[in-house]
Amino acid sequence: MNLAYPAYIAAPSSPGTYPGIVLIHSFNGLEPGYRTLVDRFAADGYVVIAPEWQTINTSPPDEEVGSLITAGVAYLKSRPDVDPARLGLTGFCAGGRYTMLFLPQMPAFRAGVAWYGFPYNAGFANETRPIDHLGSLAVPMLMIHGSADMASPVTDIYKYSTALAQAKKYYELKVYEGEPHGFMIVNGSLNGSDVANDAFGEMVRFFNRTLKGPGITS
Repeated sequence: MNLAYPAYIAAPSSPGTYPGIVLIHSFNGLEPGYRTLVDRFAADGYVVIAPEWQTINTSPPDEEVGSLITAGVAYLKSRPDVDPARLGLTGFCAGGRYTMLFLPQMPAFRAGVAWYGFPYNAGFANETRPIDHLGSLAVPMLMIHGSADMASPVTDIYKYSTALAQAKKYYELKVYEGEPHGFMIVNGSLNGSDVANDAFGEMVRFFNRTLKGPGITS
């Protein structure tokens, strides 16, 4: 795929070698709130690339997004301030589904965080579902969800969690009571609520343990 996609990139201001993160935005595009989130993420010691995956096609097939994520990995590995052995994947809404879908398929990643994802959704082109790749998951995954999510019912997340547990896959799940789908980005901006701040902290602490620390083994 020889196509050009814009991306928002942020890195820590101090010299050093840091973990790298590929961040996949929601179906609403790379809204300003995601750029704020990426900046905060970088301030916590991560080099982050957030590609605009809807640049060519607003509803792309999974293969296109997968190629874009692979390109993001290659970019991070090319940077002297990134440790190529400490890479993570995170995504929101459709990006949460992509995290669930590609984390088991891409060995470059050491951990992932799926925000209000869709484990039983086959995507825009009726392709495979994240649950179909569960058996290949070999790294820790954190799922963050709201109990009032109407687009992706939390009952599906509990069902998926049960399947992960039965397959003896390492996962963590944080559910926020009363929070709707997409609660991190509200009207295009990063939500400043106590819940959003706590959820952001959950993600950073998880990546601190899995990418900066010795990691987690099941």
